[in-house]
Amino acid sequence: MATIDGVRRLALSLPRTEEALVRDRVKFRVGRIVYLAFSRDETVMGFAFPKEEREALVSSRPATFRMPSASDLRYHWAEVRLDAIDDVEMEEIVIDAWRMVVPKRVAAAHLGD
Repeated sequence: MATIDGVRRLALSLPRTEEALVRDRVKFRVGRIVYLAFSRDETVMGFAFPKEEREALVSSRPATFRMPSASDLRYHWAEVRLDAIDDVEMEEIVIDAWRMVVPKRVAAAHLGD
């Protein structure tokens, strides 16, 4: 099972990432762009994800992934239950979300692409 502590370790190891506490919610961002955000009880993680692929993701595993709230539907965003994924899948989600918000050259340099 993935945890917020595991996400924090990984996210803070990624270039340009900062952690912020906004309205009692932990968020990770690059500059002003948030790419990860936790529910107040830290059981659900919102993450940057392409809008056009979101419905397919959610329908493929509805017990794991879910659509964002109505107010966040306009953003490139999806949500995942942390207790439904392991650390390997969490790492993939976090890195893919981070890649959406950093310049391609930063991601390539860090990941060796």
